[in-house]
Amino acid sequence: MSRTIRFLLAFAVLASAMPFAAASTLGDVRARGTLRCGVVGSPEDWNKTDLHGPLVPLYTEICKAVSVAALGASAKVDLKPYLTEREAAKGVADGDVDLSVGISPDASAMAQFKVGFTPPVFYDGQGFLVRADFHATSLADLAGKRVCAIEGTDNERVLSARAKARGIALTTREWQEESEMDDALSVRRCDAVSAYLSRLARLRNGYRALAQDTLLHETLTLVPAAAAYRGDDRQWAMIVDWTIHALVQAEASGITQANVLAQAGNEDPVVQRLLGVDSSASRALGLDARDWAAQVIAVVGNYGEIYDRTVGMHGSLKLPRGLNALWSDGGLIHPLPVK
Repeated sequence: MSRTIRFLLAFAVLASAMPFAAASTLGDVRARGTLRCGVVGSPEDWNKTDLHGPLVPLYTEICKAVSVAALGASAKVDLKPYLTEREAAKGVADGDVDLSVGISPDASAMAQFKVGFTPPVFYDGQGFLVRADFHATSLADLAGKRVCAIEGTDNERVLSARAKARGIALTTREWQEESEMDDALSVRRCDAVSAYLSRLARLRNGYRALAQDTLLHETLTLVPAAAAYRGDDRQWAMIVDWTIHALVQAEASGITQANVLAQAGNEDPVVQRLLGVDSSASRALGLDARDWAAQVIAVVGNYGEIYDRTVGMHGSLKLPRGLNALWSDGGLIHPLPVK
């Protein structure tokens, strides 16, 4: 038997033992004509596990952006709400949705649900809402004050541990229910509340008496929210990832929903690659439209525009950019090259 024949036989045996290739998520989305996208909502009260505030408007825009990248400007999105991050990750694992937005990446979820995660679409973290008349700027300024948190959460444990480590004597008060703690702050039974910034922003907006209260710049933790997708579909992962990178690069390059069409003649090579003058990105992602990113921006705008109208100063939470500013403005949001 010749060496060539032996090689071919060995290859055939090896191929027969290999598992079938995973189905293409992009192919399924195109065949369906709709992106099925999970979004993690905010339950009526703390469930003591998923502690973010109401970020669904932001998550929804990420879903729209990915749908346009995959299906074009007339894309359709079928949104599926989940009350917990675990349910949202399981939805991806079970094939109920093509991706879920609003999950904090961790190794346990990756291992259990066989998912991968995008770059963060929002940076949350444990912070403080403080009575305006205290003029506090840091945790140290809260020494001797009544700081409230929800009992049994990481927020309570982190607050206690960090204060102890820094020798700051706090009068901590634990509550079982979010609504009770909110009322306590509104009638000044708490001098400050420690929770995720997105939750604190909702609290401040919900009570007229708290409208002038202060969100401290200091945070105790950094908790990103990202999108999750199947861990065995590399092409789909790249499409979702680079859609987010494109939104961020658009803001960094000054490309907006209003001016994206007029930027076609821009001579900046970064802009040319982003808008499809250079088609290397579309070829790498397996997308037919070389101007896929331009179509996305035309529909949803850049990352800054999305943030502002959903959770920022023109949105529901009135959250300043803070950690969610571009890296060039002192934040953590940055793109990988779109090329």
